Amino acid sequence: MATIKEVPSKTTGFERIGAHTHIKGLGLDKDLRAIKVKDGMVGQEKAREAAGLVVQMIKEGKLSGKTVILAGPPGTGKTAIAVAISRELGMNVPFIQMSGSEIYSSERKKTEVLIEAIRKCIGVEIHEMRKVYEGEVAGVDIRTTAHPYNPYQKVPESVRLTLKTTKQEKTIEAGASIAQQIIQQGITEGNVIQIDAETGRVANLGLSMESTRGKTYDVDTSEKIPRPAGDVLKEKEFVYTLTLADMDEINARNRMGGGMFSLFFGGAETKEIDTEIRTAVDESVKKLVAEGKAFIHPGVLFIDDSHLLDLEAFSFLGRALESELVPIIILATNRGVTTIRGTDIKSPMGFPLDLVDRSVIIATNEYDAESIREILRIRAREEKATVDDDALERLTGIGAKSSLRYAVQLLSLAAQNATTMKRKSVTVEDVERVDSLFMDVGEASEHLRKYEEKLMYH
Repeated sequence: MATIKEVPSKTTGFERIGAHTHIKGLGLDKDLRAIKVKDGMVGQEKAREAAGLVVQMIKEGKLSGKTVILAGPPGTGKTAIAVAISRELGMNVPFIQMSGSEIYSSERKKTEVLIEAIRKCIGVEIHEMRKVYEGEVAGVDIRTTAHPYNPYQKVPESVRLTLKTTKQEKTIEAGASIAQQIIQQGITEGNVIQIDAETGRVANLGLSMESTRGKTYDVDTSEKIPRPAGDVLKEKEFVYTLTLADMDEINARNRMGGGMFSLFFGGAETKEIDTEIRTAVDESVKKLVAEGKAFIHPGVLFIDDSHLLDLEAFSFLGRALESELVPIIILATNRGVTTIRGTDIKSPMGFPLDLVDRSVIIATNEYDAESIREILRIRAREEKATVDDDALERLTGIGAKSSLRYAVQLLSLAAQNATTMKRKSVTVEDVERVDSLFMDVGEASEHLRKYEEKLMYH
């Protein structure tokens, strides 16, 4: 008898510490009031409370087609607030994050990139009742016949299945396509399967706990599930969520015949989807919603560095906001009064005034020393670094003088220096060393100005 011994795994999963991995939500109480330090958020109480009201309206479906602008100096938590909004909305609400520079592609039009991003943010939850045969396989008999082109080869002709539930047992006969699926999926007695009565699609749900195989084999890769209850033939509700972009792509492939078009006729697969296809998808979705078979979940499109958009992109967004199926659009910028890209017109944040006028604006402010200290403490905990109090104070001073982002970068570098020096915690020496090795924006500017005559001009 073979001896099997379980060995505890030492392999750890891939772990990446991003700039906002510590954020779990907006950090509000039940009255939507911001708590100074909660859910990874620190400070910016007014901005977080404003975002909390936005989240409530999104959840209640009252903010579709609206624009929210996050405006503030660099490093004041605009992206952090957007990420916190996505955390608060949960898994059911699509959240797409992109940069304003992403729309400038040599392969696709700007408007195509934007409309695809917008439609990725609209979730369609589809509820469908289907008749299925479901049960534990108590018997399987596959009949074969000679291959039409090779007399020495056999192909499945039909299959006789006996399915068992806790209530009844039923034998059914099916054709060659279902027999082929049974063979391909390796379905045998003891498996719990589901056969769509309309399409004939076979799904292997797992191994029945009550079957002989389920009771005998302790080592089995199949998931063990209880024997189904009720009748073998039943109506079941299937719920699945697609985005409008998913439905556009499915319809486009169906019309073009998938990738076979380019294979047989030499045509290239299109990188853009016709307006006609999107209109047809919208109509089908509206019909499903009217019949109570689908529910729409408007999501959030977050465009960072949105001052990089040009007048054409802003005009398109303004028009898109007036359509029926549109998500909440959040624009973030760190610009003041600046020129709208593609024009010589100056405007607040570099946005057209008509777009600013129809938006709600959330302002973020520079962090005070206390907030910087708390954020650094959270980041140290996220990076699993122990920091001495003196080192934390030194980093706080650097953050207040230069910027929070620079202080966070120095924290990671100081932790690496402490590890190299075989120290268990980050000390002031580590912070001083990395601060002397690296430069902030002001120091870099002074350095370049010092060698201005020796530098090349474009």
